[in-house]
Amino acid sequence: MPEVLTERSRAKADRRDALLTAATRLFAERGFASVSIEDLGASVGVSGPAVYRHFAGKQAVLAAILRDASTGLLDGGTRVVDDAADTDSALAALIRFHVDFALANADVILVQDRDMSSLSETDRHDIRRLQRRYVETWVGVLARLRPDQAESELRIRAHAAFGLLNSTPHSARVHGRAPADRVVRKILEDMAWRSLTS
Repeated sequence: MPEVLTERSRAKADRRDALLTAATRLFAERGFASVSIEDLGASVGVSGPAVYRHFAGKQAVLAAILRDASTGLLDGGTRVVDDAADTDSALAALIRFHVDFALANADVILVQDRDMSSLSETDRHDIRRLQRRYVETWVGVLARLRPDQAESELRIRAHAAFGLLNSTPHSARVHGRAPADRVVRKILEDMAWRSLTS
């Protein structure tokens, strides 16, 4: 039976989400080390100590950002593969799904690339485990598409595709202006498809 949220618990969940959104932007702009608890609180209109009602500290905020993103990728990737009619459709759906993520979460990608090392060893291990499971979702589809290739080679292809798709913080902004999402989307989807199926 789904949990029924009270007004108070809904407000708390909304404040947590607002903190994570603001923290993602601040960490992307300044880097994890340059953002204080007071900065995080001020970004959502509360005092620094009020952040501790939601998170044990700044490191826990970073862990929540990356864990939420990794869980969302794994759950969403699994869902699109399960819903696909065939292997080609599954790969196309995975590519579209990841492009959606990359276009909507350029700041998360920046934070992951730059600040993952600031996590505790336990959090880093947990998040890497989620990410490995997401990679294996892609490898499973590629193995059906390319049964002639070793899984280790397919894993390299998947990681290379992620490098391309996760380039959005840089590639989607050329000379200070961002092209329309539909232009970026088409380029990324076409290149990813070719790189994975060639």
